Amino acid sequence: MVLAAIMRLGEEAYGTAIIREIEKETGRQVPSGSLSVTLDRLERKGYLRSRLGPSGTSRGGRPKRFVSISEAGFAAVKESRAAMLSIWSGLEPKFENK
Repeated sequence: MVLAAIMRLGEEAYGTAIIREIEKETGRQVPSGSLSVTLDRLERKGYLRSRLGPSGTSRGGRPKRFVSISEAGFAAVKESRAAMLSIWSGLEPKFENK
């Protein structure tokens, strides 16, 4: 979900925007600490790249950490999406009468 949210946001992907995107699309709460740990892990795996934006007074002088998906990250999202579509394929009738 994190990588998909980053893909949706494009150049504007940073912590708070990613949290908002996931919460908007899933209705699930995302703790900011969990996202930071996840972003660090995804970057170590080579699935994303990060860069620091300009410092701002609204953040106490700290810069925003912008992230973008790498080729390896895109391949991982593509593979995960294909697996999810495959596992869900054919289940539609099970939801029709429930």
